[in-house]
Amino acid sequence: MPFSLELTEEQRDLREWVHGFAAGVVRPAAAEWDEREETPWPVIQEAAKIGLYGFESLADLFGDPSGLSLQIANEELFWGDAGIGMALFGTSLAVAGIFSAGTPDQLAEWVPQCFGDEDEPKVAAFCVSEPEAGSDVSALRTRATYDATRDEWTLSGQKAWITNGGIANVHVVVASVDPALGSRGQAAFIVPPGTRGLEGGRKIRKLGLRASHTADVFLDDVRVPGSCLLGGRERLDARLARAREGVRGAPGARGQAAMATFEVSRPTVGAQALGIARAAYEYALEYAGERVAFGRPIVENQSIAFALADLRTDIEAVRLLIWQAAWMARNDKVFDAGQGSMAKLRAGELAVAASEKAVQVLGGAGYSREHPVERMYRDAKIYTIFEGTSEIQRLVIARAISGRQIP
Repeated sequence: MPFSLELTEEQRDLREWVHGFAAGVVRPAAAEWDEREETPWPVIQEAAKIGLYGFESLADLFGDPSGLSLQIANEELFWGDAGIGMALFGTSLAVAGIFSAGTPDQLAEWVPQCFGDEDEPKVAAFCVSEPEAGSDVSALRTRATYDATRDEWTLSGQKAWITNGGIANVHVVVASVDPALGSRGQAAFIVPPGTRGLEGGRKIRKLGLRASHTADVFLDDVRVPGSCLLGGRERLDARLARAREGVRGAPGARGQAAMATFEVSRPTVGAQALGIARAAYEYALEYAGERVAFGRPIVENQSIAFALADLRTDIEAVRLLIWQAAWMARNDKVFDAGQGSMAKLRAGELAVAASEKAVQVLGGAGYSREHPVERMYRDAKIYTIFEGTSEIQRLVIARAISGRQIP
């Protein structure tokens, strides 16, 4: 599909619909759920009732041939609040894992179970990071062993910092099936609801995104049917054979179970960070127009006006990066210069810069919980850390532009 910056009528309607939900439902509830540090199930249920949370809505977002609808929805929702936004969209990372590696039959069986229904909504978890393996996914210690007589896989290990970990209906777990091959010896598995041996750790108390549940996940001889291997045994065996012969299964990182998902999701993570940045900028702009000091609104001070002008410029530029990367991912264009990482890198760092500047513009008021920029500032920081730190994004970009394996 040709790349275009002109949104379709459907995309404009989507933006207005999600923005309305973010303004009318998410923002009024944001401070409460941040303070409670609990999963906002009533908000998730409200989103499910209007069709914003669920299999059909996400399928529509993923199905947009331009790749932009998912980014538009994330930007608007996270403009409302990042903690509640992650509680709603955290499931989409697990769904992205199923989409990137699963067969059509697996998609049809498991994606609906990730969401539940409007009467009893569910969430899903994508389990990659470990205590000793964060950005370095090649160091995963979780193991998957196959019993051919039973057509059964056994998963053992520990996952760390997992969104919806332990409370999810469906867990998607990345494990090593051939440690000698590093990241190319990994595969992704579905752990169905109620499977014995999977336990969630205590909920982690975090700096930001407090409405989103984060916990470790423990896998103690978790047994799943052979059908729970995403992509199937035949595809895995073929990929492992190519890896053992020194032949890459696909360009870049697409042959790796974890990195294939991250490659698809990084523009979307960037859109989430952009939503925070835009919300902080808009709040600071409005405040600066109303706050009077030394006889005039502070926005008339050049130092503040120029800072806000820079933020608006950066927001527009980062959105273009995100949209370009999203279009490339959706249309199977190779990220020859690390466009997905560029989008995530710049958006994450902008979210931190914009929310920090918003606090500064508000002064002492911005440091209090009477204004949402304090919460935005806390929420923003994670976007320079998860799904690859800023340093890892620079490494990906450097390798892409140089063609060299920079350590």
